[in-house]
Amino acid sequence: QRSRAPIQGLADQVAAWFVPTVVVIAILAFGLWAVFGPSPAMVHAIVAAVSVLIIACPCALGLATPMSIMTATGRGAMAGVLIRNAEALERFAAVDILVVDKTGTLTEGQPKLTDVIALSDGGEDELLTLAAALEKGSEHPLAEAIIAGAEAQELEIPDASNFNAVTGKGVEGQVNNKTVALGNRAMMAHLNIDISQLESCAADLQNDGKTVMYIAHGDALAGIVAVADPIKETTQEAIKALHKLGIKIIMATGDNERTAKAVAKRLGIDEVKADVLPEDKKTLIEKLREDGHLIAMAGDGVNDAPALAAADVGIAMGTGADVAVESAGVTLVKGDLNGIVRARKLATGTLSNIKQNLFFAFAYNGAGIPIAAGILYPFTGTLLSPMIAAAAMSLSSVSVISNALRLRTIKLG
Repeated sequence: QRSRAPIQGLADQVAAWFVPTVVVIAILAFGLWAVFGPSPAMVHAIVAAVSVLIIACPCALGLATPMSIMTATGRGAMAGVLIRNAEALERFAAVDILVVDKTGTLTEGQPKLTDVIALSDGGEDELLTLAAALEKGSEHPLAEAIIAGAEAQELEIPDASNFNAVTGKGVEGQVNNKTVALGNRAMMAHLNIDISQLESCAADLQNDGKTVMYIAHGDALAGIVAVADPIKETTQEAIKALHKLGIKIIMATGDNERTAKAVAKRLGIDEVKADVLPEDKKTLIEKLREDGHLIAMAGDGVNDAPALAAADVGIAMGTGADVAVESAGVTLVKGDLNGIVRARKLATGTLSNIKQNLFFAFAYNGAGIPIAAGILYPFTGTLLSPMIAAAAMSLSSVSVISNALRLRTIKLG
């Protein structure tokens, strides 16, 4: 609430010229009334100058932006949208592309083990044991699914040594004094492991929207495991609403292309970027910005933090990693995309409200200053009383505050 929106700079620029201009107008009014005014000329001059200074007090101008921001952040919090700074709120009103992660953002982030396929007969339990042993050292949601699957089958999971996580590819280590690796195609290519025997099987699983991980034992492929992460119930509805708000949606995920496209097709997502590393997401956002787009990025994991920080507006799922929340300007408490719809409506409503407030402030001053200077004297025979000028100045502030408070009832659903 104490942060400054960029549009506040407009009010500051106006105020820099407004104040000296008003002082000059007050001096001119005093001089003209003192020289050309009727008797008592000096009294008329003082009344006119004082009335100009009072009615032009820029209180409403100073309140226009902060009042709207303060009310909007409170309204957002009630709707489960936490605004970290005013700049993010204002920028979000103009965002035209939303880049989203898949796991934990579009999906529940609680994947379940669905398939274990071993190349050796009856080797499924051994394969799952090796995979679970490796994943004990990982914090990724897919790792939790594999471990839970092994525990459900009451398998004894040994400890892995020399554990190493290769960002965006997979993990490797020593299990029972043998080298074991688990990961995607890029991981297997990195280790020069031939996966041709199971590529067809993996493709079928991926076309069903499942995430496939290859397991290598020693220097040969041992099998694959597949997990499925259910799509959140609210995701499809939210994507339709975002499209209606004029936002293009791009899914950027480290998952393979087949799985990513299967999910995207089901949800109606505009574009898919698959097999991307965390730094690739950041590069994608930077490229889109260079093309003149205003980008919002939604994610929930540690890997999403660089992209969240690089975007014009970072949106973190409140159910995700702390580092993602710290890197984002907006946090969705419930962690579903409907929160993004609410945030967009709040942002556009707030920006519109600020512009209305600035209009009220300028309109009062634009109309009030000439009247206070005595422009109506030839028609009415009286000057504006400083007391009435003070009341009008107060009324301008009240109108701005009242208009800002309307944001408490803005419809976000």
